[in-house]
Amino acid sequence: MPQRLPLEMLSDLARTQTDESAKRLGMLQNAQLSASQKLEMLMKYRQDYVQQLQALMSEGLATAKLRNYQAFLATLDGAIEQQRAIVAQALTRLDHGRDDWRNNKRRLNSFDTLAERMRRQELMAQAKREQRDSDERATRKFFDRAANPTF
Repeated sequence: MPQRLPLEMLSDLARTQTDESAKRLGMLQNAQLSASQKLEMLMKYRQDYVQQLQALMSEGLATAKLRNYQAFLATLDGAIEQQRAIVAQALTRLDHGRDDWRNNKRRLNSFDTLAERMRRQELMAQAKREQRDSDERATRKFFDRAANPTF
């Protein structure tokens, strides 16, 4: 029994760490999804703005208004690049989170496998003790009958 206690504690700790890493992984997945959605929204907004500019240019557009559109597009391009960097960081964090979860899960599985092996060994030892006790009782009974025949 003293050997099981540390293993159970290690298994519980590994289970807790695995659960926590799974929660972190979920949050990282949400953050990555949110960042990707923001990037898509910015890109769609830029595309809509470019289409609007092209439509205005086909009708004729004042130079000042064209410069304003170009300045806004440049600002939008900067925001898109920043968002791409955020998405890349989110993907990197997500990859690290997946690795962390996998490592914790592997560790938990190792402890569970070890615990199961110990349980099987304990059951086999118990079965051997029971068989030995049964054999000893049968042997005693045999010798008791041989020593005291009741015919």
